[in-house]
Amino acid sequence: MDDISTGALFALLACLIVISGYFSGSETGMMALNRYRLKHLANHGHKGAKRVERLLARPDRLIGLILIGNNLVNILASAIATILGMRLYGDIGVAIATGALTMVILVFAEVTPKTLAALYPERVSYTSSILLTILMKLLSPLVMLVNFITNGFIRLLGIRAKHGGDDHLSSEELRTVVNEAGSLIPRRHQDMLISILDLENVTVNDIMVPRNEITGIDINDDWKSIVRQLTHSPHGRVVLYRDQIDEVVGMLRLRESYRLMLEKNEFNKETLLRAADEVYFIPEGTPLNIQLLKFQRNKERIGLIVNEYGDIIGLITLEDILEEIVGEFTTSITPSLSDEIIPQGDGSFLIEGSANIRDINKGLMWTLPTDGPRTLNGLILEHLEDIPESHISVQVSGHPMEIVDLEENRIKLVKVYPCKDKDK
Repeated sequence: MDDISTGALFALLACLIVISGYFSGSETGMMALNRYRLKHLANHGHKGAKRVERLLARPDRLIGLILIGNNLVNILASAIATILGMRLYGDIGVAIATGALTMVILVFAEVTPKTLAALYPERVSYTSSILLTILMKLLSPLVMLVNFITNGFIRLLGIRAKHGGDDHLSSEELRTVVNEAGSLIPRRHQDMLISILDLENVTVNDIMVPRNEITGIDINDDWKSIVRQLTHSPHGRVVLYRDQIDEVVGMLRLRESYRLMLEKNEFNKETLLRAADEVYFIPEGTPLNIQLLKFQRNKERIGLIVNEYGDIIGLITLEDILEEIVGEFTTSITPSLSDEIIPQGDGSFLIEGSANIRDINKGLMWTLPTDGPRTLNGLILEHLEDIPESHISVQVSGHPMEIVDLEENRIKLVKVYPCKDKDK
């Protein structure tokens, strides 16, 4: 390089620093890309995204190419800086050139381009992928040789190199993505997506109508009483049973019973039983996501939940599961608390003992424990370890509670105050 002028060497050195910055920025931009957005854009025909996706299919080769280029450029820049230092300052110029080049490369070829690439990964990577694709073809033999040696060394360490990485998201990771989406996804839609993910953690037992609240018709009642119950039932389907709910004989659609009343000259118990559908039974503890698919597969909308002994413990409908996703169906324009929760002037709430704890937590943004009893009555009884004989006050999970009304062996109404301890 003795024949090359000092000005030309400075120009060449500046050019090499720019190239080094290109390789550094390309590496950071490629690694900082949102892989799911990249896949989305590639599937929709974005040319830059397609090029980057092809390069990232073998990240070991891509990194090998970038590092080969970056190291060659930096070594050549170091050699030129050494020559310039010796020309300008003699032997001490080598030290000066080394220090100055280190600072220049650090600022202009490393930190600055990598920071910009981290801030704008798509702009950087889509543009740089054009040249990287050409270089990958030209330097393919050298890149493959370097990767062969590197992968062989990695195998000696007992590590198996995987290409492409694992881009699959777990449900918890997906939950984080949804929560971090911000304004990209409306809050209401975020809540629905989170509710869908929560279905696998909730069972039919958590949202079922308990056995003692199932409304049905005893087929052994007198006919006038049965007809009166049919005409006044608020539900679309009712359970038919003999004497007790465990002796269920069918599930009757009220629309069908009304049709029979209008069309049949003889409407009696026999025709009513023939019109009833077969009962659909559901094992207790079935996760909601599985039960939703079973309802769809079996073309059912309602089922009775049975325990390991075959006893009926509750009832669940397709609507109940859908409400877990989209919220409670209501004809009111403005959202309101459940009918089981009545706000009081002093900041407390009158809550029915049969109220589901999960519903209380959702409606009031509380954190009452849900890993035990499912109702407020059960939670208080578990805390007391006895059935109270009078109106007493207790504190459960930081919430002062006053038992207002007792009925036989259960707590019917409770006055609950917000938690005093904010950490609860």
